[in-house]
Amino acid sequence: MGHHHKHGHHHHHHGDGSKRSLTIALVITGGVFVAELIGGIMTNSLALLSDAAHMFSDVAALLLSLIAIWLARKPATLRRTFGLHRAEILAALFNALTLILVTIYIFWEAYERFQDPPEVQSGLMLVVAVIGLLANLISAWFLARGGEHKHNLNVRGALLHVLGDALGSVGAIGAALVIMFTGWKYADPIISVIIGVLVLISSFRLLKDTVLVLLEVVPAQIDLGEVKEAMRSVPHVQHVYDLHVWTITSSFLSMSGHVVIDEASKSDQVLRNLEAVLKERFGLTHTTIQIETKNGRTDLHDCPAQSDHSHR
Repeated sequence: MGHHHKHGHHHHHHGDGSKRSLTIALVITGGVFVAELIGGIMTNSLALLSDAAHMFSDVAALLLSLIAIWLARKPATLRRTFGLHRAEILAALFNALTLILVTIYIFWEAYERFQDPPEVQSGLMLVVAVIGLLANLISAWFLARGGEHKHNLNVRGALLHVLGDALGSVGAIGAALVIMFTGWKYADPIISVIIGVLVLISSFRLLKDTVLVLLEVVPAQIDLGEVKEAMRSVPHVQHVYDLHVWTITSSFLSMSGHVVIDEASKSDQVLRNLEAVLKERFGLTHTTIQIETKNGRTDLHDCPAQSDHSHR
């Protein structure tokens, strides 16, 4: 068989907006963490302390997310041919795992408090919880306003942390009001458990998405059968095989495959048509396609590989 390779690399990273939003969220979250930790200790409230624990994991997660963005923007090298884009996925994985661990800790603390509910200073608890809620909503707004969370697992992980804290603050407010007006101490651990369940569900979803990326599973929005049929519909293409589509990092998909054509002289034209179809129909712009011919002839005009590994 004749062989002809073509590489298209046109990935562009849009990390500036994410970096700014994450920095603002980090500053706000760091300040509120200190306030809630002190408030939780002073009021003896599990809801506040659990929210503070979430805040602490948020500070670590946001800081890690910022580091991941910095690493991802480093240019590729001869050893790291895709650069360090996977750092964002690892940050998202860390975020998911820390959320799960923090939630398990909250469940344990809630269990302890069900056995012997302590006295809670509901008034101060309410004030601190309201401050925490406002701060979390501001942070969430900054993280969500650019829409990066819809296609960036790293930002999505950070946003889930902040939204989890916002839920924690809402729960703490509810618990404070119940204790204030009824004196029912079980409100504190009960609401903590409810919040924990909601956070746990989101955490497992994020964990699943990051693991699928690391396993190089075909992205959910891509139907490999449709990709193959679209490629076969291009004139002169006879067969498509060994087709792969995977995610390097959020919004950066990669594709490789072998294509058998009927005439070696048509390889350049076929490659251009294939790239156009893959980009327009599936958004695939980072492609590696090997052209082959059944008669053993190869195209005399070799197409040079296009490389933009810095992905800036």
